[in-house]
Amino acid sequence: MELKYNSDGLIPVIAQDADSKEVLMLAYANEEAIKKTVETRKAHYYSRSRKKLWMKGEESGNIQEVVEIKVDCDGDAVLYLVKQRGVACHTGSYSCFFRKLEGL
Repeated sequence: MELKYNSDGLIPVIAQDADSKEVLMLAYANEEAIKKTVETRKAHYYSRSRKKLWMKGEESGNIQEVVEIKVDCDGDAVLYLVKQRGVACHTGSYSCFFRKLEGL
């Protein structure tokens, strides 16, 4: 399957716990990050703010071991099914999705 990157050469990637199915985080990847993920089975992303490739946990030790990679029907979004080692969120929460939007 051919991936459809946006005009910046990026594609959104959702990381999901392979066992619990909890959504852990959303990040972006470029072609190099996807290739590194496939090669190493460790989640790689592209930092838009730092403008560089990074491996999840390279500094924190909170590595994501990739079990499977899925692509949506349009080829413009990727899902990493991962075994999360430690926490996924930089705030220290297991998932980045720990806040509720009130009023719904």
